[in-house]
Amino acid sequence: MALVDLINEDVVKVPLTATQKPEIIQELLQILVAAGKINNFEAANEAVLKREAQGSTGLENGIAVPHAKCSEVKGLTVAIGISHKGINFNAMDEKPSHLFFIILAPPDQSGPHIEALAEIARMTRSKTFCRMLMEAQSAKEVIELFKEE
Repeated sequence: MALVDLINEDVVKVPLTATQKPEIIQELLQILVAAGKINNFEAANEAVLKREAQGSTGLENGIAVPHAKCSEVKGLTVAIGISHKGINFNAMDEKPSHLFFIILAPPDQSGPHIEALAEIARMTRSKTFCRMLMEAQSAKEVIELFKEE
C-alpha cells in the first residue's frame, strides 16, 4: 500500500506546536487518536518511546520517523507533522528536525511497516520535496505534495 493511500487531512498537522521530542511524539499520536486510528494512547506512546530508547529515529536533513509495532492499531497507520521552527530530535546530523512521520503497525505486519519506512526514505531523498513540505502551510498542501510525488 502506498503511503499516499494512508494519509488524509485528518492525520496531517501543520504546524506542530510541541517543542520537545516526547511532546512531538505525543502530539502525533493525539492526531491518530482524534482520527480514530489508535485504540489506546498510553500503550501506543509507550511502544514508540520504547523504540526511541533503542536509538533515535531522528535521521538527517530535518527528518524524523518515530515508529513502533503495537497492537493498538488494526493496520499500518501513519501521521505527518511539520515543525517550521524545528526541534532537537537527536538526529544523526545533530540538526533540528522539521518533518515528522510517525508509523505504527500491528506486531504481525512487519512487511508493510518496512515498506512504509522505505517509501519515506525514498521520498525524502529529494531535497526539493522536503523543502516544499517544510514550506507547506496546511494539511491540504501536504496531501497535494504527496499526490504529486
